[in-house]
Amino acid sequence: MNDRLYFRQLLSGVDFATQDQMAQQMVNFVYLIGDRQTRECVIVDPAYAVQEISDIVQSEDMKLVGALGTHYHPDHVGGKMMGWNIEGISSLLELNEIPVHIQKKEMEWVTKTTGVSASHLTSHEGGDVIHVGEIAITLLHTPGHTPGSQCFLVNGNLVSGDTLFLEGCGRTDLPGSNPDDMYDSLKMLASLPGDTIVYPGHRYSDPACLALGQVRETNYVFKPTTKEGWLQWFGH
Repeated sequence: MNDRLYFRQLLSGVDFATQDQMAQQMVNFVYLIGDRQTRECVIVDPAYAVQEISDIVQSEDMKLVGALGTHYHPDHVGGKMMGWNIEGISSLLELNEIPVHIQKKEMEWVTKTTGVSASHLTSHEGGDVIHVGEIAITLLHTPGHTPGSQCFLVNGNLVSGDTLFLEGCGRTDLPGSNPDDMYDSLKMLASLPGDTIVYPGHRYSDPACLALGQVRETNYVFKPTTKEGWLQWFGH
């Protein structure tokens, strides 16, 4: 199945939106995941220059059949942020009438942030699996950064959004954040096989991806061994 997996990691401000100062500053990753045989793919966290991302999909002879959102923040799904209006799923839906897969507890937040109606969104529970051709993507509910943050597990690759970075984790002092939930989510992710490759939502470190075993050893968020200890460091 790895031969069929189509997987692209695109960096905002570098691979697309090269003239966008916000894209350069935020260093978001956008992911394309699909099936090389059926030529279908989905896009994870479409933001900034949505037309450019769609052009990349077309240039590789792939067909966009859906979008996945890790969480509601504008630099991942579009909306207003720090005085900037970031393109996102609303612009994508103007180009392609495709399902946008969101965790159930994030639905209301996404509609408020993006202006997209709930009828355009597909609600999911943790553990749901969507298929792109023959490629299975498991949706993991990982609250903490936001109530409905989710990560995506596909063929030994973990697209971790803003739940887990290679160094650090998502902030837990924002609206909808919860340090207790973040500890539980990180513990769940840490239980995945060590050879799982972590692909984060931002390039906050030099490598663009890293094996989970290495992340567990080097990332300070895994140093506390109890929730009480973790909350002393990261609770607010």
